Amino acid sequence: MAQQGRVRKAVFPVAGLGTRFLPATKAIPKEMLTVVDKPVIQYVVDEARAAGIEHFIFVTGRNKAVIEDHFDIQVELYDTLRSRGKIDELNNLEALQPKPGQTSFTRQQEPLGLGHAVWCARELVGDEPFALLLPDMVMQDDRGCLAGMVDLYGKVGGNVISVEEVPEEETHRYGIVGVGEDIGDDGFQISAMVEKPAPGTAPSNYFINGRYILQPEIFSILETQETGAGNEIQITDAMLKLAERQPFSAYHFRGNTFDCGSKEGFIKANVSFALTREDIRAKVEDDLRRMLDAI
Repeated sequence: MAQQGRVRKAVFPVAGLGTRFLPATKAIPKEMLTVVDKPVIQYVVDEARAAGIEHFIFVTGRNKAVIEDHFDIQVELYDTLRSRGKIDELNNLEALQPKPGQTSFTRQQEPLGLGHAVWCARELVGDEPFALLLPDMVMQDDRGCLAGMVDLYGKVGGNVISVEEVPEEETHRYGIVGVGEDIGDDGFQISAMVEKPAPGTAPSNYFINGRYILQPEIFSILETQETGAGNEIQITDAMLKLAERQPFSAYHFRGNTFDCGSKEGFIKANVSFALTREDIRAKVEDDLRRMLDAI
């Protein structure tokens, strides 16, 4: 069992080019596209904050400075809202604002894969466990995916990966885990990890949905990790090596997951989050029904 420490830091790899959303992402980072009225990255950071994360580490690239600006104080905007009596809007912005010193930004510089992006955060993470949240994946759940993972981590330690079920005929599209010993209602021990298995060969139908709690020993593995699929440094390859000496557990997430890196996932997220908003639902629900009926 790896030494267990509290999960205080989270890494957000936001250096991707967002080619699936061109031309919208030609000048705007894909993480700043809005689901209803909040950027995608804000949902993911909010999830981390709700799980007790205190330090938010962003691995960025060129043309991503607007993400840093988004999490900074905009004095002119705040003063304007205050002078116009827009106190609710001001309070909402301030509630989302990380405290001074809670955010850090580092450049990946080269698009060498998720594993390389994680490795770029090594000095900021240091020698302690950390959360890794893929910003394309937006979760919708009352409890919060990472909060549930942190609870499970407090019980079992080691490394924790969030998983959910997918139809067997779609397992070849995802990273799939093998099901080991049951550890209660929240999940199970992981017996295998396979990246995009060939059809009919997957060890289960549980796919990795973009949330991880990892021990810092992953960095020494990534230091010398050879490129894998897509000629990139894959985090799955590093986790397989780490699993040879540390346990991995799966947290079974039962909420909704939207891949906002895809057009269909982004649209679904907007509809789903709009329908859960009391201030918006009544204004869009009937129109959505009419649109579906017309189709």
